[in-house]
Amino acid sequence: MKKIIISSLLLVSISIFSQVAIGKTSISTLSDNITPNPSISLEFGAGNKGIILPWVTSAGGVTGAVNGTLVYDTADKKVKVKLASGWKDLSVDTTGTVDTSLQNSPLLTDFPSAKTQIGGIPDTDPTSGILVLADINKAMILPKTTYSAIVNPSPGMMIYDTVANQLAVFNGTVWSFWKP
Repeated sequence: MKKIIISSLLLVSISIFSQVAIGKTSISTLSDNITPNPSISLEFGAGNKGIILPWVTSAGGVTGAVNGTLVYDTADKKVKVKLASGWKDLSVDTTGTVDTSLQNSPLLTDFPSAKTQIGGIPDTDPTSGILVLADINKAMILPKTTYSAIVNPSPGMMIYDTVANQLAVFNGTVWSFWKP
């Protein structure tokens, strides 16, 4: 009986499509204003908040990173993305040092094996990461706001700036705007 229940739960979990809204009541809809947009995996509500990327001491030292992995590298105060050719810098720092005292806080505990996955099958997906979006036909929508509306941005924060219409990343000192 136990095997039947476990098998049934596994089949149900495979057929469920994960869509998550954070900071809002539901995923954006299609033009009919009823049907949830099937292309959205993770969507953040509007407001004066952003996403804080994982802090690492060296992007080059991150093992098992897959293309598209985003990190904040505390060694050089840069937001970086993993590409097939290596790590690409997404930020520009021309003004000096950054306060990274939060990462050394004794109140924060790092759990290297921690993983949350949206989409796919978390128990069998070998992709490492703190938050893994495993959908093959959905994407994440960044928080939509303006960089100037965020009073105290943290190093590694990223948003979609609605004025510049670009990805904005904060390296702890300055905002950088990036577009392909």
